[in-house]
This record gives sequence, C-alpha cells and structure tokens, in this order.
Amino acid sequence: MATILDYATIITPTAVLERCAVVVSEEGRISYVGPMEEAPRVEGLRLDMRGKVIIPGFINIHVHGGNGITFGNMDALAEELETYSAWAAKNGVTGFLTSITAATPQELTDMIAAYVPIMEKGVSGAEALGIHLEGPFMNVEKKGAQNPDWIRNPDLEEAQGYLDAGRGWIYQMTMAPELPNAKDVAALYRKAGVVNAVAHSTADYDAAREAFLGDWTHVTHTYNAQTGLHHRKPGLVGALMSMDEITAELIADKIHVHPGAMKVLIRAVGTDRVVLITDAMEAAGLPEGTYSLLGHEVTVKEGSARLADGTLAGSAALMNECVRNVHKDVEVSLANAVKMATLNPARAMGFSNRLGSIAVGKDASLAVIDEEVNVYLTMVKGEIVHNQL
Repeated sequence: MATILDYATIITPTAVLERCAVVVSEEGRISYVGPMEEAPRVEGLRLDMRGKVIIPGFINIHVHGGNGITFGNMDALAEELETYSAWAAKNGVTGFLTSITAATPQELTDMIAAYVPIMEKGVSGAEALGIHLEGPFMNVEKKGAQNPDWIRNPDLEEAQGYLDAGRGWIYQMTMAPELPNAKDVAALYRKAGVVNAVAHSTADYDAAREAFLGDWTHVTHTYNAQTGLHHRKPGLVGALMSMDEITAELIADKIHVHPGAMKVLIRAVGTDRVVLITDAMEAAGLPEGTYSLLGHEVTVKEGSARLADGTLAGSAALMNECVRNVHKDVEVSLANAVKMATLNPARAMGFSNRLGSIAVGKDASLAVIDEEVNVYLTMVKGEIVHNQL
C-alpha cells in the first residue's frame, strides 16, 4: 500500500520545502517529493504532517549498543539485534553499523561470521547496514575505554580472515596508521571497499597527513583518542582540518566534545564532511547506573559514561539528541544538522545511492520530527516501524 505524507515541511538535499508532500510507493521507495497540488493521485494511507518536518532517517555508523544491549553477545545475537533495531527506530534511526571488537582473533572472526546471516535476513526496525570494526588494530597509548588486552598490531592474515568472515558486510575499520603493517592492512581493506578510519592513534600531523593522502578517508570520534590541535603541534586533528575531503565523526553529546570545539570543527571542514555519531553503549536510553562495555564496568551519571578511573567509555547519547545539540548549542541550521546525521554518513560509507536524502527513487527510510528534534514517526523502506503521531 502506498503512503502519502501531506502538508509537510521537507528537508531535501537542496532545499527546505514548505507545505509539500512525499509519496511512498508500495515497493517502499520515494515516488514523489514536491508541492501537494502536483502530487500524483494514489490510493493508500494518508497522514497529515502539519507542524512536522520530514527528514531522511538518521544513520548511526558508530554505535556499540543501547537500551541494555551490547553488540556481540554470542548467546543472543539475533534476538538482541532485532530488539535494538526496534528501539533505535524510536529515536529516528533508520540504519546503523554495529561497532564491535573482541578479545581474540578467533572470537572476533566468529562474531563477524555470526552477524552475516542475521544481516542478510534483516531486522524489523532500523536497518542493520553492516559492521564497523573498532579494533583490534589500535595504539594502546590512546586506548580510551578499549580493553588493552584486546589490542594488537595489525596483521595481514588476521585482517584477511575478518574480511573473509564478513562477506562484504564490513564497511568501516578504525585503525592507528602509525602501527607496523597498518599501511598494508589499510590497502587491503580499501581495495575490498572498506572505509579506513583513524583514531586510537598517536599519529602526529605528518603521519596523519600521510595516512589521509593514502588509504585512510575518515576520522573516528574526532578529538577523542587522538592527538589534538596545538599551534606548534597540529596533531591528527590539525591534519584533518588541513585536508579537503576527509570525513570526520563527531560525538555531539556535549560531554565528549565542548560545543565550542564542535563549532571549530564544523567551521574548519564544513557541514558536508562532519558525521554525527553516538558511540553509544548499552546505557543509552536507560537510567543512571552501572553497566558493561568491552569487559569494563562503566558508571553512567549525569549523562556521562565513565570507567572507574574517569575515562570516558562511549556515550549514553541518542541520535536525535546529538542533532538537537548541534542545532541548538552549536547554532547550525536544522537542515545542516540533519544532513550531518543522514546524507553525510551515507556518503562516507557508500550508502548514498539509496539512503541519506529525500529524493525520488531512494528508499523511503524517513523520520518525522518537530523543530526540537522530537521523533514522531519512523519509516524504513516504506514500512512504518515507529508511530507516535
């Protein structure tokens, strides 16, 4: 059955449309975007969107879990991915990558292989788009909340094993470029279509620029677990800001990064290259308390998730909150804030042919929000998976 969304404000890649309509075909794709009076006459479910904004669904390319779920629980992998996808959709998310790592190469290989048939089958809420490997090839000096016992230098045979197990479902690899064999692994992954991202790295300005001129095209959680910007030592962040094409993740929870630093990043690289993420762990959406991440005990208090020594351990943020923060506290237009959580991640990970924008022919993976970025409806490939209208 077709769905018609009427009387809407619509954020498209090129304009914000007022009092317009979106028509979704029975096949779950967008068949019309434009003035209501010019919309095709079709039978189907008609929804009045007065006072609401239709946006592309949020795409979270860096998240470890939420709502009590941590990705990678081998005892309930399918059930928990299904439960997570339904919960994520309530926050306007229509697609996500599962950010995972594990204690040993065999455990990680098994985990990757186990996810593949689940993702091939699909889930009923937000779409499980693929896998993000945040580890194990990181610099222990910038481990952040990563378990140091799980970190090791890059190895080509091990890396190939992950690719083989993933069967095309690995989309992103976070890796420190200064480590031995990192360049060889990055070349292997880029040839396989995987996005290489820099973080958990001590790379200075020169090493980071070399990586960006090579096979790294993305920065994981910019500012965090990497060398920062200083006027005599520009660091990895300075290298990012000196480049023209590298995309940059941003945890916009106002805890990992101060709003002033968010503004500096956005002004330096532009609204087309910043990618909003949550980096959320199982506490997202739940009350304050004690939780688990990567073998660590994490305490969540006043919105901040930390290890016992005070180290930030992922976040408890929601995607719509991050978009709201960038819009309200960093003074970015709503259209540009939405773009950072939709079209930008879709472009960075290679999904923009079907996701990330409201345009004829693309999947009808949409969200309906208000000016405060509260979520009222989420649609994935034409199916309404959350409705609070």
